[in-house]
Amino acid sequence: MFDQLSDKLEGVLSGLRQRGVLTEPMIREGLREIRRVLLEADVNFQVTRDFMKRVEEKAMGERVLKAVSPGQQLVKIVQEELTSMLGEKKAPLVLAPIPPTVIMMVGLQGSGKTTTAGKIARRMKREMRQTRLVACDVYRPAAVEQL
Repeated sequence: MFDQLSDKLEGVLSGLRQRGVLTEPMIREGLREIRRVLLEADVNFQVTRDFMKRVEEKAMGERVLKAVSPGQQLVKIVQEELTSMLGEKKAPLVLAPIPPTVIMMVGLQGSGKTTTAGKIARRMKREMRQTRLVACDVYRPAAVEQL
């Protein structure tokens, strides 16, 4: 899911990045495409609306830096707002004081739950901790093999 969203956003942003000059209508069209991509990826409507409002305010009010093309500047604004929206801080992995620590992964299909579980297990193994991975996905038997 995130890979698809990332690819689609990259497609929209690369088109903007290549333009030497961005007019207000071009910016609005690019923002409309970004909004469409977010909504098609099932990002909450209110979250998308608030995000787009912040990006538009920054993009329309931004003075163009001479060393950076307007397209690159808009890409920078979108990246900053995505980082802000998704969370700038890294949260530590909190383990139970007395083992075992149980971590349940929940999310949409294709959002990276199995991959993330594997990465957490690998990290714990490097820290000399014992790990057990249990696949409970009855709709995707290949998850066991992936883990």
